[in-house]
Amino acid sequence: MHIEFDFPAVLERWPSFLGGAVLTLELAFIATLFGGILGAIGAIGRRSRNRSVANICTIYVEAIRNTPLLVQIFLVYFGLASIGLKFSAFSVAALALVINVGAYTTEIMRAGFDAIPQGQIEAAEGLALSRLQIYWHVILLPAMEKVYPSLTSQFVLLMLASSVTSQISAEELTAVANYIQSDTYRAFETYILVALAYVVLSLIMRAGFWGLGMLIFPRQRRLGTPL
Repeated sequence: MHIEFDFPAVLERWPSFLGGAVLTLELAFIATLFGGILGAIGAIGRRSRNRSVANICTIYVEAIRNTPLLVQIFLVYFGLASIGLKFSAFSVAALALVINVGAYTTEIMRAGFDAIPQGQIEAAEGLALSRLQIYWHVILLPAMEKVYPSLTSQFVLLMLASSVTSQISAEELTAVANYIQSDTYRAFETYILVALAYVVLSLIMRAGFWGLGMLIFPRQRRLGTPL
């Protein structure tokens, strides 16, 4: 059996690959930003003394963590359409990814909150700090520092998982690859290049998170160690 590879036929479509990679990073950025905010709020909600709030947050987390991302994307995509709300595939994909990563971030942040010593919180209360100051300076930032490696790994995994949004025709990297391989009939070459592209995107994200960690966590900056 003689197999010939024709990478130039695929590489000449590099502008399409580049556009798909950029859109993939845009999805990852939106999901990381708003999913991180949603996760922090969810973690605070799960620790709330109000049982109704805590139960709602728990139901949200368990529902998301125990269903496939693809099913969630379809629920958002067809659910919004069924009530007459029309959005672009990109908007629906971004919303579904935010909802998904928000649940996982909730649990990661909750673990960080639980790692803060109770005595540290009591000391802050003894200094007459407001509840907002305590949450920001004593709980939230130290908790984020403790779980930052887990958070960044989750966000990178989310970027990789964004490939399933091609099922609703979001023009991200995998969707672009599907179009290219159907045009060129060079599926192996196409997906080899896409795999390499995802490796590069992952490295870019990890480098960005490393720099961000050095910026927002002074202790790590002084030590000069990556998170």
